[in-house]
Amino acid sequence: MVRRDFSLALITGAVAGLFLGALAVGPVTIPLSRIATIALGGGSEVERLIIIDLRLPRALLALLIGGNLGLAGAALQALLRNSLAAPDLFAAPQMAGLGAVLVLIGGGAGALSYCLPAAAVLGALISVGILIGVAGRQASLSVLILSGFGLSAASAAATALVMSLSANPFAILEVTFWLLGSLEDRSWRHVAMALPFIAAGSLLLLAGAPRLRTLVLGEDAARSLGVDVSLLRTTIIAGTALGVGGGVAVAGTIGYVGLVAAHLVRPIFGYDPGRLLLPSALAGAGLLLAADIVARLIPTQTDIKVGIITSLIGVPFLIAAIIRERRVLGGGESA
Repeated sequence: MVRRDFSLALITGAVAGLFLGALAVGPVTIPLSRIATIALGGGSEVERLIIIDLRLPRALLALLIGGNLGLAGAALQALLRNSLAAPDLFAAPQMAGLGAVLVLIGGGAGALSYCLPAAAVLGALISVGILIGVAGRQASLSVLILSGFGLSAASAAATALVMSLSANPFAILEVTFWLLGSLEDRSWRHVAMALPFIAAGSLLLLAGAPRLRTLVLGEDAARSLGVDVSLLRTTIIAGTALGVGGGVAVAGTIGYVGLVAAHLVRPIFGYDPGRLLLPSALAGAGLLLAADIVARLIPTQTDIKVGIITSLIGVPFLIAAIIRERRVLGGGESA
């Protein structure tokens, strides 16, 4: 218990440090002492503009989106009792992106309209619902991965079709860069648009934590303890869709955070979802903050998209995890 509490405090401190780093790092480096001065109402007009209007919304979005992805990854892994379950493998970000692209290309709403996150949430909801329906009560690793890749391919093809039918080349270029996943040039309006969806999704996922613990022994055991498994499944699906959809609407598709975050903290906090969800959320927030800082530190003329950084981290991690589970791919069930 003491070890877990200390580890949780350590992770929280690391996330706080990364958040401050995200405020300090950029084309113009601002020392932490100046950030403290700005927080107290001081500092020059330029410094206040950089911190309050440019970097603070960006850092908050990284914190919110990363935290929700980490939370969703841990919740889905507990629901399916599969250590490789994550929003990415369920094609939730890709389907959410398709929903958002339909709105953007169709011109039905501006980039900051609530139609955008609503369409993204609907896309994520459809994807997670389909994959959980295909996976069944306890997903085999092969079915989960193949179904997720199939749905990802279908959503990518549909997105490409929608973009190819657009008569506006500038809209296509803008959407292409947006789909790569980025926190660049985000404002308080983006925070206001994403926050209600991410907050609602996170609350649903956290509310399911006590009931997720009962699934460790299987669905029959959970039912014998009075848990409505169907309601729990619906709660996790809705929470994942709301959070992922809200994040995709303002930042595009940012992958693998949910998968990696839960795996990073599981050796410390164990497999109990009641203890794992919060550390996974903190790990996800830290990962996305760190990726955003790295994207800004790489010397290029423009910011590298944060979605590229998370994919470069996540894909090798996924391959290594699949290799560790290769016996499961031979036909068994995941632990």
